[in-house]
Amino acid sequence: MVRSRVHRKILGVIPARYASSRFPGKALAKVDSRTMLEHVHERVSMARYLSAVIVATDDPRIFEEARRFGARVQMTREDHVSGSDRVAEVASAFEDFELVVNIQGDEPLIDPNAIDAAVLPLLEEPAIPMGTLKKRIEDPREITDPNVVKVVTDRFENAVYFSRSPIPQLRKENPYAGTHYKHIGLYVYRRNFLLKYSDLPIGPLEKGESLEQLRALENGFRIRVVETDYESVGVDTPADLERVRQLIRAGNSAVNRGAGWLPAADWQSARGADGEGTRPITNRPQINNLPHGVANG
Repeated sequence: MVRSRVHRKILGVIPARYASSRFPGKALAKVDSRTMLEHVHERVSMARYLSAVIVATDDPRIFEEARRFGARVQMTREDHVSGSDRVAEVASAFEDFELVVNIQGDEPLIDPNAIDAAVLPLLEEPAIPMGTLKKRIEDPREITDPNVVKVVTDRFENAVYFSRSPIPQLRKENPYAGTHYKHIGLYVYRRNFLLKYSDLPIGPLEKGESLEQLRALENGFRIRVVETDYESVGVDTPADLERVRQLIRAGNSAVNRGAGWLPAADWQSARGADGEGTRPITNRPQINNLPHGVANG
């Protein structure tokens, strides 16, 4: 049965904190003439399936920056222990939205097509409560890197396990067979599932791996994992930010030469499924009667 996707309301939330142990205030750091937060918001707004995009923050400096470049933004509580809790606070005010996408606020090269790809399974299969992304590992060093979270899935592309350890285990006779995938930390939730997520008991696997997504698996909920070509480039340090700046400068230079390159096209296609270039959605409907605390840009 073909289901219409037109009437589905999907909320994209970008949680952005000022505090960061390795890079305080990184959301406000300049990538070029724009801040990292503006870059993230601009690319997220290119996703075709998002009905609305909102920045969620607990800091007035980030709130004012979001207002400056025209984003919708909501102040949240300061005591959230995770980004998903902050996203859930925002989602609780949007009762007519069916799906909620949690998009990292420190990935200025986020691929809007990857966001749409993660959303699709939840549009097509109502029984799936949560979705995310994976990418095939190309650098063998990432397999043993505990900072790169690996994921294994069943033949239906549901997550079996997430781990900081090499999974599947390396065999001496076949140390790298191209079957390892890393997790890309973008999440899609059914709104009702997200609102009860923080109340689920935390199990030993989540504690041991320090991976919040394991809470769903330990409590018997499925996570659909979509493979993508998108290479996540998060900014955790000033050195990461400089790398992103260089990539964007290289991309702009190629465009000026007529090469047709777009930022982040070094890793993923910048064209949509219909063959047209990805473009910001400028006619996204304005949300009237916004919940208390949410500001339109």
